[in-house]
Amino acid sequence: MKAIAIAGEALTTVSKDAVLVARTMRPLEWIKNIFVFAPIFFSGGAEHFDKLLLVGLVFVAFCAMSSAVYIFNDIRDRDFDRTHPAKQDRPITSGALPVGLAGAAAAFLAIFSLIIVHFSPPVLAVLLAYAGMNVLYSLMLKHIVILDVFTIAAGFVLRVFAGGLIVQVEPSSWLIMATFLLSLFLALAKRRHELLLMKQIANSHRPVLEQYSVTLVDILTAVVTPVTLITYILYTLDGTTMARFHSNKLYLTSGFVVFGIFRYLYLIHQKDLGGSPAKLVVKDTPLRTVILAWVITFAVIVYIS
Repeated sequence: MKAIAIAGEALTTVSKDAVLVARTMRPLEWIKNIFVFAPIFFSGGAEHFDKLLLVGLVFVAFCAMSSAVYIFNDIRDRDFDRTHPAKQDRPITSGALPVGLAGAAAAFLAIFSLIIVHFSPPVLAVLLAYAGMNVLYSLMLKHIVILDVFTIAAGFVLRVFAGGLIVQVEPSSWLIMATFLLSLFLALAKRRHELLLMKQIANSHRPVLEQYSVTLVDILTAVVTPVTLITYILYTLDGTTMARFHSNKLYLTSGFVVFGIFRYLYLIHQKDLGGSPAKLVVKDTPLRTVILAWVITFAVIVYIS
């Protein structure tokens, strides 16, 4: 009976640790990795199941690698995160998940992600570049004003490149620029949220925030927002785009993009949100609806019409 009790206690501990590791992996943030599907979707090749399957493997690889990065970052920042009202309850920060176990999980996830795409050296190289850049971000780049948000945006661009390489589709310059600008917009919104949330003690959580101010972030956002919208609108009106899709109706999707950007601006300025784009997409019905409407409309024009 004693052996059974010990075994049961051990099983309970393992189950508890597994749940804590899963929380630390931040599965909700995997939504960001959907960007790997952008090249095949915007090239009109999403109707090929075999290619979608390959991109799906890249998606899984980036989910595993991004989770490894999140765990590594949580381990590095656990002392700073204890001053953050939301992050202080994270498993590693609170001490519920041992650092050693978390580190082992991060190593396993990183190795697993590399194994998934080992058959494609170009994608493997991009994935390694993504991992290396994020390690540098955790160690130093996130402490350099402006460069920190540029690094975040670059991570999304690498996702797009990886998604294109696996199916041998070269992302257009429009797609690369739109991805970078939109990601920059989201990164600035996150900085604004952190400034408002932490107020006078923002630099104790993230020292680089001392170099920012709400006014500065708002000015930068005011620059990035119209450029992002104009880039997308020009993409839909570009002659090469029309020729590729044999349609001059893509401009009709611009309204959804404008509404989505405006809705996001409303949420970050009127509701003081923007800390996690993934959470906003999941929780905000108008934002989620307009994104779905944009996808459906684009797909109808490109794949059905």
